[in-house]
Amino acid sequence: MTLIRDMCYPTPHELALAARALADEHPGLATLRRIGASRAGEPLWLLSVGSTAMATTGATAAAMTSGSTAALTGATAGATAAPNVLVVAGAHANEPVGGATALALARHLIRVSAAPATATATATWHFLLCADPDGAALHRTPRPYSLLDYHRNFFRPPGPEQPEWAPSLLPPDRLPPETLALTRLIDELRPALQVSLHGTDLGGSWVQLTRDIPGLAEPFGKSAADLRIPVETSASDASGWPSPGAGIFVMPQPGTTADGPLHPEDTRLSTWYHAHRHAGTTAIVEVPMWASDLVDDPAPHPDPRAALRILAGRLTADAARVAALREGAAGGTDPAAAALLRAVDWTLALIPRITAEWTGPGAPAEATAAYIGSIDAFGRRLSLRAAAMLLRVLRAEGHPTAPAVDRLVTGWCEEFADRFQARWVPVATQVEHQSRVVLAAYDRLVAAGR
Repeated sequence: MTLIRDMCYPTPHELALAARALADEHPGLATLRRIGASRAGEPLWLLSVGSTAMATTGATAAAMTSGSTAALTGATAGATAAPNVLVVAGAHANEPVGGATALALARHLIRVSAAPATATATATWHFLLCADPDGAALHRTPRPYSLLDYHRNFFRPPGPEQPEWAPSLLPPDRLPPETLALTRLIDELRPALQVSLHGTDLGGSWVQLTRDIPGLAEPFGKSAADLRIPVETSASDASGWPSPGAGIFVMPQPGTTADGPLHPEDTRLSTWYHAHRHAGTTAIVEVPMWASDLVDDPAPHPDPRAALRILAGRLTADAARVAALREGAAGGTDPAAAALLRAVDWTLALIPRITAEWTGPGAPAEATAAYIGSIDAFGRRLSLRAAAMLLRVLRAEGHPTAPAVDRLVTGWCEEFADRFQARWVPVATQVEHQSRVVLAAYDRLVAAGR
């Protein structure tokens, strides 16, 4: 792929309109169908792209055959179906790049479908355009020009309300409709590869895998280097997981007990592992909005345990400030305020467990500067997010403490950006990197014979 012009993050409605236009313009290559609805009744749209439309049975509207990166040609009919790839965008409301990447990939696949038949593998590509449209409606930052602008309208729902995480936190009879729609889709498509498109506010890029994809580190690292995106070599989200290459992390396998220490959820119960029921593999591709080279520093840190104690103390103090201010927020009957406050409370509740991990006997005696940098960023964003969501409620209520919380959020954003020497990664560059990694993941999976 080649870089596309810079852009804004599209809303779920804009994604649906663009996908409908693609389906209308390329009826033999693309279809759009509704696979469910959110809790608020918003449609969940699936865009499928391939070289030949195929009718399917049951409630499925259609599926198509398509090729991989070099060319998408040839049809698969009858009982021999082409492998499916499922790309999930918008699973986290505050990580809006996935929808733009999904559209860019779909357009790319349509463009190359007319190329000569030189592809090494074929597949049908399916793009869930936004897994959480309700959350996306509450996180409104189409193109933030600063970390403060990003946090002015920040929202990230609590874990039980996140489509991918809900199965790891709730019993089956309480799962939200978005999760049920996604798991039904996985069971229908039985994807050889599921890709979940994620992003981080500040840091670097990394990939999490439910199974290793041999050889992925090379194209991943090359793309990051080409686009000047740091590789997060010790991502806090993947702490303790095997790493077959820089920025590539393999999650704990079902039936094991080893999970990342910063996960309150059991990662293995997430929808990422649902594809394993059908011998599939899931890749989670993270890309930063603002880049920082501090998360890509391989130098040994002189005293990781002391650094972690300092970071834990700061996070505890910051959380206490937010918690004290939280007591003044009523919320009332406004659904948006209630959702924001649930997210604030969820975030604050995570912090004691996290700081205990940082200062406990399992804290590493040896670590890289990148690891401490990633932990530093993780802690800063927790308290900042809680304060930012609380500010939205207080501002809407006209609460007298709103100006003080505004100053707190402003100061924390400035300190975060200054500490990490944050530089903006254009949306088009974020999309380009994610797209390259998705295509490389599929090609390497095929090369590995899966």
